[in-house]
Amino acid sequence: MRQIVFIQKDEEIAKLIQSGKIELFGILIERYEEKIKRYSRKFLSDQEDINDVVQNIFIKTYVNIQSFDSKRKFSSWLYRIAHNELINALKKKKPLFLFGLDALFPHSFSDNTLKEEIDKKDIKTMIEACLNKLDLKYKEPLILFYLEELSYEEIADIMQIPVSTVGIRLKRGKKLMAEVFKKSNYSL
Repeated sequence: MRQIVFIQKDEEIAKLIQSGKIELFGILIERYEEKIKRYSRKFLSDQEDINDVVQNIFIKTYVNIQSFDSKRKFSSWLYRIAHNELINALKKKKPLFLFGLDALFPHSFSDNTLKEEIDKKDIKTMIEACLNKLDLKYKEPLILFYLEELSYEEIADIMQIPVSTVGIRLKRGKKLMAEVFKKSNYSL
């Protein structure tokens, strides 16, 4: 009879995988596949490209699991791999940013009337246009903080920059977004 072990922490699962229990890798995929897909959709618009990148992220995670330090946070390590893969994908093609409006405006869009759907489309277009005018070094922290809801420390770990730099880039990114918005002809 096989004993089922309930493990809460990703770091514990990673440590067991490092010790040879590779069958547990599926648990990490289950926990993170949708999150990594959502993160990837912020950078890529083509579903096939997203699927390819996500697959590459998990392959690299599996191949490099021995280098993971279980004293650190697994999610930050995984997002760092995702960050690198997405940067490589962006170098190959110009991305189209697709942001879920519910993530940006969770309370603003509860009704599904046609007028509101049109408004959603307009706001989504406006956000994408403004973000597309930002440099990647400001765009990515905004995505990680506001859409992925990661902490400054996790973003610093993923982007391999100091925590203070994360704060500066978020502040400048928000300021630049406001400037881009003001210079455009958008109105809410």
